[in-house]
Amino acid sequence: MIADKVKAQTSTYHRELEAILVRKIKSIRSVQDYIQILNDFYSFFAGLELLISKHLQPTLADAGERRKTAAIADDLSYFKAKVPDLAAGAELPVILNHFQALGALYVIEGSTLGGKYISQMISQQLNIPVDEGLSFFNGYGESTMEMWARFKDYLNKEAIADEQQADVIEAANQTFLKFKDWVEG
Repeated sequence: MIADKVKAQTSTYHRELEAILVRKIKSIRSVQDYIQILNDFYSFFAGLELLISKHLQPTLADAGERRKTAAIADDLSYFKAKVPDLAAGAELPVILNHFQALGALYVIEGSTLGGKYISQMISQQLNIPVDEGLSFFNGYGESTMEMWARFKDYLNKEAIADEQQADVIEAANQTFLKFKDWVEG
């Protein structure tokens, strides 16, 4: 199954990015710190979602539901912060086909898995309700695991050939690397 291969073959870059993000999230001491994290996610994910949307086939019925930038924009608006400029060009991974789009989407969808814990942590750090200004990290709420399972099922059915799987894995790795560079910059 390609979903398992992607997980195994992106684990190094995934861990590197996760370590940076966890450090940043744990160091949140003010709303401004949180806004900076939201800005990082919004800029990168919004630019990436534009690339992905050009190459997703209509067979991913819930593609629109999987967009994250509206939730991030809602959180920024809650704190009266402006939406930042989008990442573009060399700041983003190359997405030229459906399978590269799925590799990048793997990273975006995977970002929802720890959201419940992250939103609780930020809620406590900033002393704000978990349902206010934290919609991005709350992800799909109680449906998070179901949405993740549906995405993996779709991925496993789509990327069958070796070349297709190579595109998925390469794009996922590039997405982890480029996002790491983005949040470090």
